Amino acid sequence: MKKDLHPSNYRPVAFKDMSNGDVFISRSTINTKETIEVDGVEYPVVKMEISSSSHPFYTGKSKLVDTAGRVDKFMNRYGNRADKK
Repeated sequence: MKKDLHPSNYRPVAFKDMSNGDVFISRSTINTKETIEVDGVEYPVVKMEISSSSHPFYTGKSKLVDTAGRVDKFMNRYGNRADKK
């Protein structure tokens, strides 16, 4: 095996799902500037938009996230094509 192939600075890091506030701890080498306290221990934190705890595929809940009216824009452009024919 090659020497120094893998990083050696693995440490516990908190990953926070910003959509529902869930936090889980995993080992990572990612660099962060922010920290969070979990169960009295301070960890570097990585903020995520979505994780398996909030993704509709894993939760079984169908949730439409419409940011800036993207669905409405699409429907205005392409939604009524079948009616025009």
